[in-house]
Amino acid sequence: MRNFKFEEPADIFVGGGRLSNRFPMSYRRFATGAEAIRYAIELQSAEKLVATVMEVDDARFNPAEIRSLYHCEAYPLARRKASEGSSAPHIPAARRELGAVT
Repeated sequence: MRNFKFEEPADIFVGGGRLSNRFPMSYRRFATGAEAIRYAIELQSAEKLVATVMEVDDARFNPAEIRSLYHCEAYPLARRKASEGSSAPHIPAARRELGAVT
């Protein structure tokens, strides 16, 4: 992951597995990988994160890899403060700010 390009567009897929009855499969496209990572870590519940896959240029990243990219030194966006809790609520304005393509 040393060569991960945070500026490349990214897709987030959520669903399947043991969560499939509660959360149907969902898909979101982001203008950058950094925005997709922020969405996965900061705006999703921890329960959904375990069923999340990110795809960038045909490379797939599991939840542990997404978390690792979020915490790496090269991550270009400001991180949420630890005092803000483990997962933020879904806020439509924050989604628009992140550049999600609908």
